[in-house]
Amino acid sequence: MTTDIPAPSPVGALGQPWEVFVERGKIREFAAAMQSGNPAYQGADAVIPPTFLINAVQWAPPGVRVAVGFERKRLLHGEQEYIFHGDLPRAGDKLIAQERVLDRYAKPGKRGGEMKFAVVATEFRSPNGELIAEARATFIETAPRAKSAQEATK
Repeated sequence: MTTDIPAPSPVGALGQPWEVFVERGKIREFAAAMQSGNPAYQGADAVIPPTFLINAVQWAPPGVRVAVGFERKRLLHGEQEYIFHGDLPRAGDKLIAQERVLDRYAKPGKRGGEMKFAVVATEFRSPNGELIAEARATFIETAPRAKSAQEATK
């Protein structure tokens, strides 16, 4: 079985921008999924819950995101951080999202082999270019499973 893993985007690489429309109904659904009754997440002027921006990747058209270049079956989502540079986005806002590779590194795995890491920031800007928020994610590719002596002789 052949898996087509895209070549990893290098540190500093930028994906293509895409539009994210902050919809009142989606804010309400997200708040309900979090089991939050916070009134700030309701109504025509609702603000987003801080982790709402994780949804932005659902609206990314094919081919606009950076490539971490990791094998999906060994991929872990390590760390996630949200940074807001002002007020939380509200229902009706339009944001322009764009990913950037911030860092790549490797560490020895606790069970042998090498673990690879990629840190990716998604910047969210207003239509006039003002930085509104950032979502920083650390992706991890675990070391390949070591072959047993029986598998190695096949």
